[in-house]
Parts: sequence; structure tokens; C-alpha cells
Amino acid sequence: MEEQILVGITGQDRPGLTAQVMEILSRHDAKILDIGQADIHSTLSLGILFRINEKLSGQVMKELLFKATELNVNINFTPVDDEQYEGWVNQQGKNRSILTIIGRSLSAKQIAAATQVIASQGLNIDSIVRLTGRQSIKNPEKNVRACIEFSLRGTAQDKAQMQSQLMRLSADMEFDFSIQHDNMFRRMRRLICFDMDSTLIQTECIDELAIKAGVGDKVKAITESAMRGEIDFKESFRQRVALLKGLDVSVMQEIAENLPITEGVDRLMSVLKRYGYKIAILSGGFTYFGEYLQRRYGIDYMYANELEIDENGKLTGNYVGEIVDGHRKAELLKLIAQVEKVHLAQTIAVGDGANDLPMISEAGLGIAFHAKPRVQANAKQSINTIGLDGVLYFLGFKDSYIGE
Repeated sequence: MEEQILVGITGQDRPGLTAQVMEILSRHDAKILDIGQADIHSTLSLGILFRINEKLSGQVMKELLFKATELNVNINFTPVDDEQYEGWVNQQGKNRSILTIIGRSLSAKQIAAATQVIASQGLNIDSIVRLTGRQSIKNPEKNVRACIEFSLRGTAQDKAQMQSQLMRLSADMEFDFSIQHDNMFRRMRRLICFDMDSTLIQTECIDELAIKAGVGDKVKAITESAMRGEIDFKESFRQRVALLKGLDVSVMQEIAENLPITEGVDRLMSVLKRYGYKIAILSGGFTYFGEYLQRRYGIDYMYANELEIDENGKLTGNYVGEIVDGHRKAELLKLIAQVEKVHLAQTIAVGDGANDLPMISEAGLGIAFHAKPRVQANAKQSINTIGLDGVLYFLGFKDSYIGE
């Protein structure tokens, strides 16, 4: 007859501890059914579930107890019957999800609030991993971001309610969150599509052009109304472009060279390129500025709107080709995915305005970035507290990977 025993070991970690424990189990031909380990500031928590001939179990436990005393760690033993073990087996791989929370820093109050929502939905936390590097106490200005990833097991009683509760908490307590189904698609994202204005850059290029043309207030009012979804994007685009008539094209170069790049973009682009992601800009802005960013970051695809220029180098107040609006952005995301042979579930879309909602909704992972209220209300993931490199943590990157 055989039996299962769960061993728990806690205490000061040291090299070779796990090897010495496993050597004892191997001498008695134990079968390892499960194993897990966490190390927090050199404090070890090791769990091993093994199956062994019940005639040998007493000897094994005695040897493990002696070894624990020698290593100055705590050890405990819990018998696990066949029915209990089979219950765990039947749950494995089913209904798993990942909750990621991000902030400039994370307090016990924020984590307590998020985990209380999870508990109220009947979900169990299987593991907790810190994705960001440790924050310095002596130099608090360094590494000013914190991210924790929770692996959840179970089925939420009400997914919509859980999403709503977390969204409300994130706004009230200033942290960002993402809930994703834990499957292979989450681990294998391959294509990421960005809005440009107010996402990759901290301005709206059409507003910058309008200021130079002396119609800044008029254009800004139309832009804000369109981004809030109050008027049709195409109509607002025609109205704003018409107001730019007569502006010299040389102004565009001056604006491009002084674009305010969003916090985290340099780091984000470097990591995405290093790990082989295909990157696209899908913008309701203008090709001139999109091409500038494309050259700067080696971006693979860029779609935006082209302004018409007359023979004297002046803007005519018209545009060339099809307007890139929200519907077109979603179409382009799907088209690029087809070209790159990427499953739609492996795509990511990031934007801030109402015209980004179609692609955010279409993508496997849609993220609202410092977005307008309507966009945040309709996106399942949002980033409001840190820079654009927060996207990396929603993809499961750890700072230790990024720094390699």
C-alpha cells in the first residue's frame, strides 16, 4: 500500500537545501506528485507532495526531521488521502486566471481591497509573484513602480460585477489592474497596435498644428468632443483639417522634432523589439508624425491620415485617401494579424480615445491608457498610474527579464 504525504518546510534559505531534501526522498524511491517553492528576502517556503510505500513513510519522515534540525528550518507533515488528492487532480488546469495590479507603489490597503473582491467571488489565490524589482527605501525616486501578479483558480460568481468592483477600486485607490484568462494565448502575444496621439506621445498633433495656424481653441474643442465620443470622428476630422488650410508644411518638421514622448515608451519599445513582437501604429493623426516615430523606434507598420499639400508647400485643408477612424483601426488590426499569421487572441491594442474602442475590443488584450472616461468604462484593462511600459507587466514580463 502507498500513501501521500505533504511536507512543508520554512526558514532561512540556503544553496543546496532542496537538493538535500530530495536526496532523502530519492533514496526511498518516493514519487513526487507536486512541488512548489517561494523565496521572499531569503526566507524559504517549500512544499512537496510525495507518494511512498506506507512501510517506509515513518523512516522517511524521521530522516527529513533530522535534516530539518541540521539545516535549522521548520518542517511539518500532513497526510493526504486518495480522495482529497483526486479532488486536486480534477481541478488542475481548469478555470484559471491572472490578476495583475500595478501602481507607483502598492500598499497593504490596496492589496487587501483587490484580494477581498477576489475572495468574495469564490476564487482561490494559488500563487503570488512580484514582477517589478524591489523598491529602494534610501533612494525612493528609483524604480517608482510596483506590480504583483496573482494566479487565481476557480470560476467567478459574477465576472461583470468583479470587473466593475475592481474598476471602481482602481479609480478610488489609484492602482491599475488586469484580469486575463490564463491560457497559452496570454503567454504568446505577438502583435501590439498603438494609438499615437495621447498614447505614444503626450499631445494631439492636430492641436499643435492648429496652434501654429492660429486656430488652436477651435480645433481643440472639436478634438475633445470627438475623443469623448460626442461627435462622429470622420466629421470632426474633416472640420479640423479644413481649419489648417494655408499652414506651411515646414511647421510639421518643427513639431515632429519636439514631440513629447510618453513616459515608458523608450523602455517599452526596446523590450518589445528585443523579444520579437510586431509593432504597429494605428492612428487617427497624421502620417508625417507617425513616420517620424516609426523611424525612431523601428516600428513595423504605420497607418494614419495624410494631409494634402499644394505645390507651394502649404496645407490645402484637405486630406488624401481613406480616413483612419475607429472602424478602420479595428480592420487594420485584423489585417496585420492575418499578414503576420497571428491569431487574434495573440494581439494587443492600446489607446486612449473613443476611436480606439473598436480595436481595443477586437484585440486579445485591449488596454485603455490614461484614457477618456467612456473608454475606461468599456475597456477590461487600463493603465492610469504609471507610464506606457506598464503594458509589459500585463504581458507577464518581470523586471529581471527586462534587464537581461
